[in-house]
Amino acid sequence: MERESMEYDVVIVGAGPAGLAAAIRLKQKAAETGREVSVCVLEKGSEVGAHILSGAVLDPRALNELIPDWKEKGAPLDTPVTKDEFHYYTSVSSFRLPNFGLPKELHNHGNYIVSMGLVTRWMAQQAEALGVEIYPGFAAAEVLYHEDGSVKGVATGDMGIGKDGQHTGNYTPGMELHAKYTLIGEGVRGSLAKMLMEKFQLRTECDPQTFGLGVKELWEVKPENHRPGLVQHGFGWPMNNETYGGGWLYHFGENLVSIGYVVALDYKNPYLSPFEEFQRHKNHPLIRPTLEGGKRLAYGGRAINEGGLQSIPKLTFPGGCLIGCSAGFVNVPRIKGNHTAMKSGMVCAEAVFDALAEGREGHDEVTAYPERLKASWLWQELTTVRNCRPAFRWGTLLGTLYSGLELWTRGKLPWTLRHKHADHESLRPAAQSKKIDYPKPDGVVTFDRLSSVYLSNTNHEENQPSHLKLKDPSVPIAYTLPLYDEPAQRYCPAGVYEVVRAEDGSDPRFVINAQNCVHCKTCDIKDPKQNIVWTVPEGGGGPNYQMM
Repeated sequence: MERESMEYDVVIVGAGPAGLAAAIRLKQKAAETGREVSVCVLEKGSEVGAHILSGAVLDPRALNELIPDWKEKGAPLDTPVTKDEFHYYTSVSSFRLPNFGLPKELHNHGNYIVSMGLVTRWMAQQAEALGVEIYPGFAAAEVLYHEDGSVKGVATGDMGIGKDGQHTGNYTPGMELHAKYTLIGEGVRGSLAKMLMEKFQLRTECDPQTFGLGVKELWEVKPENHRPGLVQHGFGWPMNNETYGGGWLYHFGENLVSIGYVVALDYKNPYLSPFEEFQRHKNHPLIRPTLEGGKRLAYGGRAINEGGLQSIPKLTFPGGCLIGCSAGFVNVPRIKGNHTAMKSGMVCAEAVFDALAEGREGHDEVTAYPERLKASWLWQELTTVRNCRPAFRWGTLLGTLYSGLELWTRGKLPWTLRHKHADHESLRPAAQSKKIDYPKPDGVVTFDRLSSVYLSNTNHEENQPSHLKLKDPSVPIAYTLPLYDEPAQRYCPAGVYEVVRAEDGSDPRFVINAQNCVHCKTCDIKDPKQNIVWTVPEGGGGPNYQMM
């Protein structure tokens, strides 16, 4: 069966903040000038917002520019920040840092505590009202090229292929979507972005990207424990001095609390489990009382770009651009990337629209995009904080002190610290590392992985090939297990990877439970041999987040 094709001026992969902001801005520019621009957005989640996971405290700066009357249009920004707290945790107590001593980047006055899943659903409504075509449940699985090597568009994955690789009775071939320009806004460690970076060598002049893994839960707490508008950040315990990480607690909505923990994926100890560190964090005496007596509603995990300015790749290639977290615009000290993702999509859309208005045939490089981005507040914001994250290679204490100096001097120190290694290169051998004895979950505030994954509403069609590929199936048992005690069984927040043995402990086997995958991409990032490759499953598969 041949694939059908559809033609558009612009195809956008990913209905996240960047992709939707780009789509809206394209249509706004078209309306302003009386031109017709056809725009299509593909989203691999079952609906817009299904794969969106973020803290989130939203800086409305980009939204103010994109849709100035967002309040009148019912945007779900209902809980303004009323109080900021920043804590250093010990195992038995905490010390609150005075707000007057914090740089302005760490203040949240004027921001809103939101569910970005709800925000993107609302943005999708605004986009569709302008004429944008949005297709959820269709995963872009392949980049299409012209004979000259420029990007022609993308193709969605075939549906109805069984585990044996054969067509089932439900087989439907993928659809080709051709465009003059293709914008990649898949989010962190997207599979198409990864292919494009390799093909067009987009990372030759930037540092390696570095990542964190964010694990989050949504709770409904007792009314007496709810403090609407409170934003609480903290670092220290349970991390040690050599590992970067920290947690958050946001009170919003009707007795809702967003709680999460981020562990930098350049950690060294292969026995560390980000999921278990999050469970320990919830047991802290400052955190646990808020949750006791409440109900856990949702769970999820997601990788986060942490490289900042130094790790942003070349943003254009013949026929398209990288936007949002596909490129890595997160402001790490502020713990914010949604407003910067939106701004990147808006700037890109304006540059692409101008290229179309000039009558260009497409398939060329929109060099005006990075030029305009570097003149925007987004670039200035990332320049100011560029040295904060790499400073933590000196340890938590020195990294914190240096970051404070960097922020107070507004990024004007005359040097730029580099990210020297990718995260998968950082692990010590297990023989040189100390095992971590994590406490068993109590089922009240702390939980196990499988009960957590259940709350992510994750589902994949069972009769399909695994979307988690091994370049060499022998590596986990022959190499990674003896050297690192196979860290995949600990770094995955969804229990996807297991080492299963016979009763006597012999005959270890590496098992992949792809059905559990919450699409966090940690395996693709952290595997020491880069042997695990994350690819898109059938469209609509994965988590189905509602309020995350």
